[in-house]
Amino acid sequence: MFLPNSRYAEAGTYEVTLPDGTTVTVVRVPAPSRDAVAGWHRRDDGERLDLVAHRFLGDATAAWRLCDANGVIAPDALAARELVAIPRAER
Repeated sequence: MFLPNSRYAEAGTYEVTLPDGTTVTVVRVPAPSRDAVAGWHRRDDGERLDLVAHRFLGDATAAWRLCDANGVIAPDALAARELVAIPRAER
């Protein structure tokens, strides 16, 4: 269902019953992994997180690791920051 390098790859699922009786499967939100920080990057105006992830981690889909290293779950919260912690590239 998810790519192997996704934060949700090993998250697991559970079922929820909606008010109308429909049962849906939901993916658990994983706890941030708090990778060790390798350094900091001052973002340019409008610089997207996927581009930062590609530049420093070699994988544009690893922007979630930037979120983990900065203690945020939602990329929008990190996108508002000028200074971004960069986790170590190896994983």
